[in-house]
Amino acid sequence: MSSFELNPHYDVLIIGGGITGAGVAREAAAAGLATLLVEQKDFAWGTSSRSSKMVHGGLRYLAAGHLSLTRDSVRERQRMLDQAPGLVDRMRYVMPHYRGSFPGPWLFGKVLWLYDRFGGERYRHRINIIEMLQWLPGLKTEGLKAASGFSDAVTDDARLVLRVLDEARSLGAETHNYLRVTRVEKSEDAPWSVTLEDQRPEQPAEQTLSASVVVNATGAWADRLWRESHGKEHIRPLRGSHIVVPFRRLPVSVSLTLSHPRDKRPVFIFPWLGRTVIGTTDLDHTDNLDHEPRISTEELTYLFQAVENAFPAAAIDRSDVISTWAGIRPVVTWKTRRAPSDESREHVIWDEGGLVSVAGGKLTTFRRIARDVLVIGAPRLTHMMLQDDDTPMFRAAPPLRRPPEIRHLTWRRLRGQYGPRLGQVLEAGPLQEIPGSQYLWAELHWAARNESVVHLDDLLLRRSRLGLILPEGARALLPEIRQRLALELDWSDDDWQGEIHRYLGLWHAAYHLPTEPETP
Repeated sequence: MSSFELNPHYDVLIIGGGITGAGVAREAAAAGLATLLVEQKDFAWGTSSRSSKMVHGGLRYLAAGHLSLTRDSVRERQRMLDQAPGLVDRMRYVMPHYRGSFPGPWLFGKVLWLYDRFGGERYRHRINIIEMLQWLPGLKTEGLKAASGFSDAVTDDARLVLRVLDEARSLGAETHNYLRVTRVEKSEDAPWSVTLEDQRPEQPAEQTLSASVVVNATGAWADRLWRESHGKEHIRPLRGSHIVVPFRRLPVSVSLTLSHPRDKRPVFIFPWLGRTVIGTTDLDHTDNLDHEPRISTEELTYLFQAVENAFPAAAIDRSDVISTWAGIRPVVTWKTRRAPSDESREHVIWDEGGLVSVAGGKLTTFRRIARDVLVIGAPRLTHMMLQDDDTPMFRAAPPLRRPPEIRHLTWRRLRGQYGPRLGQVLEAGPLQEIPGSQYLWAELHWAARNESVVHLDDLLLRRSRLGLILPEGARALLPEIRQRLALELDWSDDDWQGEIHRYLGLWHAAYHLPTEPETP
């Protein structure tokens, strides 16, 4: 089939290359199963590259009474902090308490105490107001009476997916992006029959193979593969949007947790990759799921209001926005309609004779979700041997000495994001930083050569985040990228022109500001 050959049969075939699918692929391969993962677009193209980047224990879910979700989340968060520093890092969070606001410092302190009990470690800490204002200069002080501090974690969600996929491949799994499932069929006791179509340019081809278990890990698209009626259950796509502004315009060194003045929803303002991120919204997404989601003017106004309320003198407006992103949460709901923020984030799994569909859940608990999926599929995977629950998920980075031209924080990030591939990444290209970023040119060379880059947006929006942190989606950098990566990408002049045109159009449509409404 095109430039690679697939086996005629697999124990597990996973549809969906986000964090859930990657987790299932890693756990299945580790359990000795012949495993194939396919993704119709790029790895992490959907929700798993557009989250709020937080690997958190679900403090708000604890307050809502979702105890099991919180318990699993804090344990998985700590597992990743221990096993993948630099990929998942601790972040300090601060919640100011204003006169008349809810919750007050005493009640919130009790919730944090319970949160620590679940985590088995003290994450909360005392903060005085003077200290807080050093971390959050310009924060509104009128009515401010106290502040609470605690710790959670932050990641680059797309790089987390790529790292888990690399772990899966190291254990024998096959993973392919731009490979779309066009048909899933089953008759009587026969294995599932799955037809695949190559989506890469100039590679039109189809192949049909079989699998004992098919895992539908397509997130917001999961409804499309369900074969039976599920009564009241269905996927409710909820959109969460974010904006990125220069750090100098909003210099926060911790994650600020605040209640939005309009609806009291939690909003975060936090540092990420040398910039400041503001998010998120939470509303029903009614657009076509096959199109790139984008922030709306209403959401942009909502996020500006949050900043204006917290930092009255900042005067953040459209001219400050470097980029935006919007992600779709695949929340499982029932006929009873609730406010989007009140919907449960628990995952749900359905088994239809070996077609195992999973939806819902959180970035933090992907490993737990993956193991639950395989337990459901176990009757058809008789030779499966799940690893012990405490087996490390990530292999360690090699004990290399930091090159003098690489900064300490960059070195930590490289070790976490690339793990055992670190030495190869360092040899892939120049170790100098790309202007305006913390990325090395070597990382782009490595990605172009080894990380299944098919389109320019794969490279600039997911393998790296240059398209999110540099002006105009890194437009000024494109000629140099073309010159440097000509050998690895092997695109003709026409290919390059087509890719640049495609990328800039996509960036303006989905990662830029929404069009302002016309003045009557």
